[in-house]
Amino acid sequence: MKDIFDRCQFGNLTLNSRIVRTGLWESQREKSGNMTPEIYNRYENIAASGVGLIITELYSLYPRDVFSKYSNTIHYTHFAREARDLADLVHVYDVPIFAQLGFVQFNKKTQQNIGVEKISIEDIRKIQTDMIIAAQKFDYAGFDGIQLGLGNYYFLSRFINPAFNTREDDYGGNTFNRLRIVLEIIRVIKENTGLHINCRLNAFDGSVNGMTLAETIEVSKLLEKYGADSLQITRPRSPQFFTRENTDRNPLIDATSEILKGIDIPVILGGGATGQKQINDILNSTDIEFISMQRPFVHDPSFLVDWQIEGNGTSMCKTCNNCYWKKTSTCHIKRQPKLNI
Repeated sequence: MKDIFDRCQFGNLTLNSRIVRTGLWESQREKSGNMTPEIYNRYENIAASGVGLIITELYSLYPRDVFSKYSNTIHYTHFAREARDLADLVHVYDVPIFAQLGFVQFNKKTQQNIGVEKISIEDIRKIQTDMIIAAQKFDYAGFDGIQLGLGNYYFLSRFINPAFNTREDDYGGNTFNRLRIVLEIIRVIKENTGLHINCRLNAFDGSVNGMTLAETIEVSKLLEKYGADSLQITRPRSPQFFTRENTDRNPLIDATSEILKGIDIPVILGGGATGQKQINDILNSTDIEFISMQRPFVHDPSFLVDWQIEGNGTSMCKTCNNCYWKKTSTCHIKRQPKLNI
């Protein structure tokens, strides 16, 4: 029987549990971008809670990206020192940490939000170089891995999506060509760092002529073949898709199970789980071994401590999605203290 708090292998890493914390927005940083005591305290509480793996809030690749004001970047003063301090802090609790790296818009001088089909080969080389340099910085800072943002509506997710990529050169057309920009990035990072590479990938998107589950399975096989160490499966409108009112079976469960059939690297189910029994049921009724959670950690970074004590915990997060819509790393509903009865 699998259990949330199993000590288990994740590629070449050993995890203290099957729970992966995935971050999103960073609202507690200074205006200059530097980290604050509140950020370090939050990460320490998460690391000490019994989590298996921490994936940071988004590090935006470009400072002028649409999400850069709500996220970390690698461009502020003292980034390397603070990133190493963060990694060292998390490692005290024997927890690996990945940097979530991505961007939504590609801007060049006066040209803003350039479409996938309009960027030049030189632009592609710049994006690849910038991603590789960012990975090297995280490797230098002592991070265990990076998560490449290939899901949701990030730029690279649109690049590999036939609904957006209508290019007619070597970076457009069939699945391999649309994924080529990513495969080349992965190859160089693997050759030059010791980082674990996780790819956050849409299971499907529902758009006309867009990514289907069948093509995502093909993409997953290519990512594994060219060096990706693990995947996290999401969908474009995650996490707001998942609410307590959504009583139907999470479609990502079946999609993740299908993806797992064709590859041998770890795959994380992304989003939708809020209870200990619910997660253990998923673990023991499927081949899924790792579950990602985001909003429960926003509500209470230490909730897994209670779960280990109670044995059948449920997150107190109300899934109101205000943390998502308001783009903050803090909860907008005041946590009610427990009553001692």
